[in-house]
Amino acid sequence: MKYVFEIAYNGTNYHGWQMQLNNITVQEALEKKLSKILKAETDIMGCGRTDTGVHATQFFLHFDYDDLLPERLIFRLNQMLPKDISIKRAFEVNNQFHSRFSAIYRSYIYKASTIKNPFLENQMLFLYSKPDISLMNEGCKELLRHTDFASFCKRGGDNKTTICNLMEARWIEKDGMIEFYVQSNRFLRNMVRALVGTLLEVGYGNISLDELKKIINDRERSSAGKSVSSAGLYLVEVGYNWDEYKI
Repeated sequence: MKYVFEIAYNGTNYHGWQMQLNNITVQEALEKKLSKILKAETDIMGCGRTDTGVHATQFFLHFDYDDLLPERLIFRLNQMLPKDISIKRAFEVNNQFHSRFSAIYRSYIYKASTIKNPFLENQMLFLYSKPDISLMNEGCKELLRHTDFASFCKRGGDNKTTICNLMEARWIEKDGMIEFYVQSNRFLRNMVRALVGTLLEVGYGNISLDELKKIINDRERSSAGKSVSSAGLYLVEVGYNWDEYKI
């Protein structure tokens, strides 16, 4: 049988999702506790790889288990897990489902503010002054005209292509925060943080809209703005055609 967990986590204390040899990750923390409850070594596969310090309000993973899940599994697992990882729900899917490759889109939000908030430490980017939101949204319109985002991709990744179908990109002001919302069929390594850093430069008047267009067409990471901190980045939605997979 194949099962899916929907989870959420605060990534501050983790070196991302993916298992690593010498660093604690969300996958490692969850896999150990799940294997203990199921009394069998259980490998889990996540819907993507979030970087060190990145958060997720919605994240899906799947695993194989040759039996019905134990009673009160979610409650028991949530008791055992660290407080910064939460299991929301569990359900069965067919064998065609893959948490990573079956996803048709992913959505991220990046949070920033000009107001220092001690309760949001490691949860947002603290800005020295407010950028021009309308200018940054003009920059978003330019991004949506393109499909090659090589200028916003960290080198050394395993990307076979830098082509992405960007579906949405916009900045909004909400509850004293400045938020960047972006949705795409796929994202390149470090892409969202590089986009945010570059668009902030547009908002501060350091990069013009014409220069932004040139940056995109250059296809060189060195042409774009610096990547911002991972602290303000959240994976907020992963989309699937669930009708194809749910049992």
